[in-house]
Amino acid sequence: MADLDRVVVVGASAAGVTAAETLRREGYRGELVLVGAEKALPYDRPPLSKQVLAGTWEPERTLLRPESAYAGNGIELKLGSAAVGLDLDRRTVSLSTGEQVAWDGLVIATGTRPRELPFGHDLAGVHVLRTVDDALALRGDLLRASSVVVVGAGFLGTEAAASARRLGLDVAVVDPLPLPLVRQFGAEVAEAVAALHEQGGVRLRTGTGVAALHGEGAVSAVELTDGTLLRADVVLVAIGAAPVTDWLAGSGVPVDDGVLCDSTCRAAENVYAAGDVARWVNPHFGGLMRVEHRMNATEQGMAVARALLGAQTPFAPVPYFWTDQFDVKIQAYGVFPAGSEMVVAHGGIAEGRFVAHYLEHGRVVGVLGWNMAKQVRQDRQLI
Repeated sequence: MADLDRVVVVGASAAGVTAAETLRREGYRGELVLVGAEKALPYDRPPLSKQVLAGTWEPERTLLRPESAYAGNGIELKLGSAAVGLDLDRRTVSLSTGEQVAWDGLVIATGTRPRELPFGHDLAGVHVLRTVDDALALRGDLLRASSVVVVGAGFLGTEAAASARRLGLDVAVVDPLPLPLVRQFGAEVAEAVAALHEQGGVRLRTGTGVAALHGEGAVSAVELTDGTLLRADVVLVAIGAAPVTDWLAGSGVPVDDGVLCDSTCRAAENVYAAGDVARWVNPHFGGLMRVEHRMNATEQGMAVARALLGAQTPFAPVPYFWTDQFDVKIQAYGVFPAGSEMVVAHGGIAEGRFVAHYLEHGRVVGVLGWNMAKQVRQDRQLI
């Protein structure tokens, strides 16, 4: 086991919590500090755009662990303390509170922050969705609204649109791409997603962007690049997220669309990264990969804890993720490169139940299931 007296985990995220707990499980007995920018106890993010937004879960249900679990594991919590700097030579993390936290081993699990439009975010009713506070603020506005425009037709945007429709709102989704989730899964599955939303009453305004947000103090309309005006009591901006790495500027930790790591998720001596912020060499697919999905956060959190304690095993997962929209669960394993061949292997798209294989150079690199959970789990072995 590596000679470590104090390990600091920066990021009270699923990846950060898992890394801290795995360190204890693997026998680490030194000091262990978990730093989080938010004041709330660490919580799970996927339910925010679904159960919390829909009102079927109270926020407390999203907590990853009760507060007593951290004390029981000897994990010191420093919440409401964002990391603002890192000194590799002195092995310290600077916090927004002014505190300097020393470390022998460091796990970076700071995740991502939502991208914003270059205009309109000063208007009331304009939201992003990343934190539990974001979700509660958005839900509060939705309950008082009759119309919502979702900007962005990726996972977050389409999930939130489905939730808003179930609240009875008039919902429009705007995206410059021709179909929702087309970048993620290609045209055939994207067409099925579009049909699902249209059947659910969502108005899709794809192939056009947003030119401006209008309103006096509060948003009232969204102007599209084709000149259309959409009424909007609420606007959700869901145009992706950027890794939280600004606090690493000048530290010497390599950064390029995330923290750059080797195959063991090592970024520098005794410094590892996990979760949405990590961009590492995945030997299973032969290149750099950054994965913004929940299961990867858990698996990578465990992997970096073991690596910090001396394991030299490359982190080579087959990524897994899912999305719940209306009455459909889409589950996906692997990767889905642009230009890969998509073949329906089981069921049929028109039937509303199918498994598709994505092939690159004749090899299965991705498997997607649409309401076929058992079969997609079996087919993942083909990747």
